[in-house]
Amino acid sequence: MINEVVLLESRAMRAGVAERTEVLDRVKALSLLPDGMHVTTAMVAAYFAVGITAIRSLIADHRDELEANGYRVLTGTELSSFKELSYIPSQAPSLALFSRQTVLNVAMLLRDSEVARQVRRYLLDMEYMARTREPVDNSTESGSASLSDQIDERITHILGKTVVPMFNALIETAGEHRRELISLRQDVERIERKLSDHAPPRAPVPTPGSWRPSTA
Repeated sequence: MINEVVLLESRAMRAGVAERTEVLDRVKALSLLPDGMHVTTAMVAAYFAVGITAIRSLIADHRDELEANGYRVLTGTELSSFKELSYIPSQAPSLALFSRQTVLNVAMLLRDSEVARQVRRYLLDMEYMARTREPVDNSTESGSASLSDQIDERITHILGKTVVPMFNALIETAGEHRRELISLRQDVERIERKLSDHAPPRAPVPTPGSWRPSTA
């Protein structure tokens, strides 16, 4: 299971789950502006139950990442048109807007919010299930593998798709423990290779022209 700290510290990890905006409403209903697509800074602060200052501080620290996920500031004629569309009476010379993806991005960065923590936990649970889910083979022609072989394949899949990427993300942000993490990752990769070496051979895939329909 990927640790929440990795999500907080690794931009690459956040980018990998940036489109799972459905988790927002599963934790708490997110109110949108009349355009049905955006929220203001005050609305984001209300969703996460924090002060506006906390959101503005987060923007200052991660503006380029947030802009890549839909954050923008309207001014001039663009602002006037948006105010008319959304019935916003504000006289401010600019207006910051967050898309749903930007709000999820904030949830992955905001440390001092219980709502943000719940979003991260829900997000990581969904990602873990997606990474470890395997398609079911309903074929009646192929022989079924033994239980031990199935377990080995499952462990190999989890090591390769979840544990190793987690170590890679941790190593990106590690300080004094970097050497220990690299050593642990090498141990995991050795285990993965041993399991792969002992995996039963898979049936060869027929090449074009090598299969002929039965004439019986």
